[in-house]
Amino acid sequence: MSKKQADIDRDEEIQADKYENVSTSVIFEAIRREGEHELLRPFSALWWSGVAAGLAISTSVLSKGFLASILPQVEWAAGVSNLGYTVGFLIVILGRMQLFTENTVTPILPLFLSPTRQNFYQTARLWGIVFAANMMGCAAAALVLVFGRILPDIRLEGILSVSRHYAEATAFEHFTWGIPAGFLIAALVWILPRMESAGEVLMIVIVTYVIGLGGMSHVVAGSTELFILVARGELGLAAAVFGGILPALAGNVLGGTGIFAALTYAQVREEV
Repeated sequence: MSKKQADIDRDEEIQADKYENVSTSVIFEAIRREGEHELLRPFSALWWSGVAAGLAISTSVLSKGFLASILPQVEWAAGVSNLGYTVGFLIVILGRMQLFTENTVTPILPLFLSPTRQNFYQTARLWGIVFAANMMGCAAAALVLVFGRILPDIRLEGILSVSRHYAEATAFEHFTWGIPAGFLIAALVWILPRMESAGEVLMIVIVTYVIGLGGMSHVVAGSTELFILVARGELGLAAAVFGGILPALAGNVLGGTGIFAALTYAQVREEV
């Protein structure tokens, strides 16, 4: 190889490195700005968007249950039924609704840059409103499903089967299985700004399908399953909250904020 060609190759490598670093910084800045916007949104906007997200994410449970109700009880059935798990996430994410697990990274980046008391307060306020609203939406969906008689019994039985399976996990399992789910949702938030519309849909489907297929615990989608069992009297409210919802919440936050968001900030903190 000639010296001239070697210089050209080295220049190309330098430019590629610069492009990669700039791209990472641009993504960080885009998500940080979005996070600042979310932190300043009024209560009513966050609340109703969060309630809508809780209702919409419940379609993941419905769709998975529908597929489970028509599939045979064989090992490969989970590979098909979990395609339904992606439906609610598509609605919520493409509809730009407030889903708590997305907020484990978006408003955290401004906090990492400026860890002031005001930013801590605004982040806690956002988390509190969105999480409570998501739970309200999930509970409302569960009540309608159980008492509204809006589905044929055979389809409802599929939903109940999926919900009972989720409730079988222990509190510790919901916590540990919630960590990779939180990490993957945070990674999805990070990836989406680089995607075109068609690629965005495909990426949402892939990531959320993996969460469902892997039996991971997602605090919002899982809450609908637990609330369904509570409404039917098959599970106590305390058992649902302390044995499922709060452990999954802790795992999702650890995976999304404690691991993914922290690592993301570490790689760009010298550039922003």
